[in-house]
Amino acid sequence: MKRIKILGTGCPKCHQLAENAKAAADQLGVECEIEKITEISEIMKFGVMMTPGLVIDEQVKSSGKALSAEEIAKLLA
Repeated sequence: MKRIKILGTGCPKCHQLAENAKAAADQLGVECEIEKITEISEIMKFGVMMTPGLVIDEQVKSSGKALSAEEIAKLLA
């Protein structure tokens, strides 16, 4: 099972990234757990300075933009 974390304070891009991550996992048939991290202190622990951030299995894969479902699918595959 993949662990996906969405780092962000709740802006529209953060919500879009979460939706795209869910769509990508569903598209691939990958079982995943999606967690939203909204506290700045927790986001900083990942070294992310611009949100939204995407973390897959504790590795930062993206920050500062909302990746499309297709881009996230490539990271999950």
